[in-house]
Amino acid sequence: MYIIDAHTHIFPGKIAGKATDAIGDFYELPMYAPGSPETLLESGAKIGVKGFLVCSSATTPEQTYTINDFIAAQCSLHPEFFGLATMHHELPDIEEELDRAIALGLHGVKIHHDFQGVDIDEPAAIPMYRAIAKKGLPLLFHMGDNRYEHTTPARLAHVMRQVPELKVIAAHFGGYQAWHEVAKELPLSENLRFDTSSSLAILPKDDALKLIDRYGVERYFFGTDFPMWEPVAELARFHALGLTKAEEEKIFHTNFEDFFGLPRH
Repeated sequence: MYIIDAHTHIFPGKIAGKATDAIGDFYELPMYAPGSPETLLESGAKIGVKGFLVCSSATTPEQTYTINDFIAAQCSLHPEFFGLATMHHELPDIEEELDRAIALGLHGVKIHHDFQGVDIDEPAAIPMYRAIAKKGLPLLFHMGDNRYEHTTPARLAHVMRQVPELKVIAAHFGGYQAWHEVAKELPLSENLRFDTSSSLAILPKDDALKLIDRYGVERYFFGTDFPMWEPVAELARFHALGLTKAEEEKIFHTNFEDFFGLPRH
């Protein structure tokens, strides 16, 4: 089956190990592997991944430019990669950088507000979301963490009410360790999608299936959150949900292709 891994992170080779360790320290979890582009390709090959959504998250405004350059360069080197830009609401030239990201061939934006230490619905970020929506770019939000309040489903719902035209991908089934809040907070919206990353090792099977049933199988993408989880184990956890082959195919690639306007495989 054709698989797109819709949630992966990569870092330059010289700092891949250090960056991966820093993520592990942040989450207090062991990482599967160094987050280099080469390791991602090798790991994905173990489960037959043919395409990878790749991203990295700026923690300061200044990092935005170099990260976007790096992701774009890696996408040029590796046709399997489908890149997202990063962004920061304190960037002085948001619209110009969004235009530059599009010119670089990037297809959306990823922001990790827990890393930035900023609430998703920070009022100063709303103009940035409107600019992203105006460009027609989807925004992948890191969602949830029971140690922080920055990325709760309620905060994302608040953003979606203010910027209803924004195309949203809510990572981690809509809220890592906040899954109990997702169904009561996030709307049934044509502009809302989810990925399965960093969830299936923890989220009970029945709860995962209830969320898929509530929002519809067509709104989910398969993702491993590389370099956090081992791909073979993640694929096994996904198969263990017991979805039909047709439903799995949607989550593995056709939902992603339709959302981003790509040809179906």
